[in-house]
Amino acid sequence: MLPLDNLPPPPAGAPLALLKGITVLDLTTSIAGPYAAMQLGDMGAEVIKIERPGKGDDCRAWGPPWLDGESLWFMSCNRNKQSVTLDYTNDAGRAVLHDLVKKSDVVIVNLTGRVQKKLGVDYAALSAVRADIIHVSLSGFGLTGARRDFPCYDLIAEGYSGVMDLTGEADSPPQKVGTPAADLIAGMDAAYATLAALFDRQRTGGEHKKGHKIDISMIDSMTRFMSPRIVPYLGGGPLPKRTGARDSVISVYQVFDTADRPITLGLGNDGIFKRFWQAAGQPAVADDPRYATNAARVAVREEIVARIQAVLKTQTREYWLKKCVEHNVPAGPVNSAEEVARDPELMARGLFYTATHGARKIPQVGLGIAVNDSNVTYRSAPPLLGEHNDAVLSGLLGYDAARIAQLKSQKII
Repeated sequence: MLPLDNLPPPPAGAPLALLKGITVLDLTTSIAGPYAAMQLGDMGAEVIKIERPGKGDDCRAWGPPWLDGESLWFMSCNRNKQSVTLDYTNDAGRAVLHDLVKKSDVVIVNLTGRVQKKLGVDYAALSAVRADIIHVSLSGFGLTGARRDFPCYDLIAEGYSGVMDLTGEADSPPQKVGTPAADLIAGMDAAYATLAALFDRQRTGGEHKKGHKIDISMIDSMTRFMSPRIVPYLGGGPLPKRTGARDSVISVYQVFDTADRPITLGLGNDGIFKRFWQAAGQPAVADDPRYATNAARVAVREEIVARIQAVLKTQTREYWLKKCVEHNVPAGPVNSAEEVARDPELMARGLFYTATHGARKIPQVGLGIAVNDSNVTYRSAPPLLGEHNDAVLSGLLGYDAARIAQLKSQKII
């Protein structure tokens, strides 16, 4: 039995259709671009994923782990899409691509500007095909600047942004975030910017409807993610350093040990600080004038942390979590991925489910956004490579069987 066997089916009901009628052409690979396109698909857009014949998205090769021979990393960010294989490095394939662009509202690419131009998928080339196209370029360093043609992955972006330098213990090497954070944040930025561009295009309307050129840089997105650490430094604060996340502007905001398992504890204001000590059975501690304000507590942080740690070690995690709930104190467990996937509240909110695709069962993490009390976003499972070639080329583009057969014989699709 696999962990996915404990998951429910997708939430019941009609999927969200806020972007119904919008067609997205996803020319991206790996994580950031596919994640952006999946978010648009979750909101109801029709997403056509263009992949290389025979190979597909780079992410299809990322394994183990595999499920039924397919990459689980790929499955994590490609639901609600149709897969079409297309080699557009030649004139015949580029003609098919242009037919698809004419039927699309949005094109997402994750190539450097130089490669976009070489392949004819840059904004200038595709806006000549459809003037009101929304062209989303998602690259490591953006379309401008001295680094614009540098290759990039999430790891590289995390290093450039400074987040790795601040992640980990003080005496440990720099650490990557435990998920592809730069990919996901840049992907969210791309989806967000696309929605704003769609809104503006609709607002302009009529024959003056205009397209948009969107430039997303993973480095920029991840660096913006660091704003709460960079802005205080720029304003005269100390240079932030690795501390195991024990240097928050909040005096008590970290992981603590208990008698068995660790917990997180965030005492973000004076009231919460007092309530914690009530929960601990020592309300008088909060009356110490040296602890009167957050700034005062920061000055004696080590002393306070030591006192809290001594108290928390006397009881188990579950004891303290219950006490914190009773006294309205922000606290929580440090869950493993296994515990997260079994969380009954997340399950009840429809965040985890198992999709089916023929005989295949595919685990999914939902969008986690509800609109008008509905969080139903699932429409189709992550596709097999080229699964929708015939459906898209005949149904959307009107190609007849002879032309599709010719494209196959030429290895264009």
